[in-house]
Amino acid sequence: MARPGLIHSSPGLPDTCALLQPPAASASAAPNMSGPDVETPSAIQICRIMRPDDANVAGNVHGGTILKMIEEAGAIISTRHCNSQNGERCVAALARVERTDFLSPMCIGEVAHVSAEITYTSKHSVEVQVNVMSENILTGAKKLTNKATLWYVPLSLKNVDKVLEVPPVVYSRQEQEEEGRKRYEAQKLERMETKWRNGDIVQPVLNPGVTMKLMDEVAGIVAARHCKTNIVTASVDAINFHDKIRKGCVITISGRMTFTSNKSMEIEVLVDADPVVDSSQKRYRAASAFFTYVSLSQEGRSLPVPQLVPETEDEKKRFEEGKGRYLQMKAKRQGHTEPQP
Repeated sequence: MARPGLIHSSPGLPDTCALLQPPAASASAAPNMSGPDVETPSAIQICRIMRPDDANVAGNVHGGTILKMIEEAGAIISTRHCNSQNGERCVAALARVERTDFLSPMCIGEVAHVSAEITYTSKHSVEVQVNVMSENILTGAKKLTNKATLWYVPLSLKNVDKVLEVPPVVYSRQEQEEEGRKRYEAQKLERMETKWRNGDIVQPVLNPGVTMKLMDEVAGIVAARHCKTNIVTASVDAINFHDKIRKGCVITISGRMTFTSNKSMEIEVLVDADPVVDSSQKRYRAASAFFTYVSLSQEGRSLPVPQLVPETEDEKKRFEEGKGRYLQMKAKRQGHTEPQP
């Protein structure tokens, strides 16, 4: 076996960390997301070996650990881009996480390669697409485990309530800009629907990775109690941040099962913040999301899920709404425009 060397990125993928690994499994194998060509670095890769404290009792890495790494990569690349021109310095704050798919479990001892790339910019936001690969460092084998899309907004370092303009990117093809604009308008519509449904605003927040990790852990507890088997995150619906978690707040993260299909469970997770040191402030909703989990056997095969039986009118309503989301996503996966039962 060849001697291990320091990891190197392919051209255009500057490293953010160094890790020993065989040369045959270098970071140059990171997936090509075919984003725009820009003068400043438009893609980065971070990587880290998965340790025992990253995983559950079955040896699968917590989805929240991966979500935290995805957000960190997105924050790095978007902050770099937003400071690529002379002007007021800023930090990129996460405004929205689109649906995140967990395509394959990652295990203890594997190396996570997180590749992030800027794929579109509007006047005040940056779209970052992220792919995660797992690497078996004994064999060098790699597989795609996660795909995610995140939106960031640049906030002034002098006044974090001030949103700055984003430097434009240069696209290699006109179609890339048009496709990006369609995605931007679609997520903007989704945010407006969320605001209408919950009566809450959706605004960018700084350093949300820890909160996202805790949200996944709460959802995992709900799923494990329901199935009493090994469970893994299958996907995360859009994570919406309704308000900043302010200094001195105590947060309460709650989860409730809303829907079950034959082999999956949907868990709604809510994050509430309580400003205990400021009596003038009331408890408020900080974030919300829907997590989908699946049950696995000891051999890693999918198992049937015990069915949820809603009893109250609210539970029945949430069940039907969850069923609608499930059928809509099932139709998208099958390539249909209309949900199929």
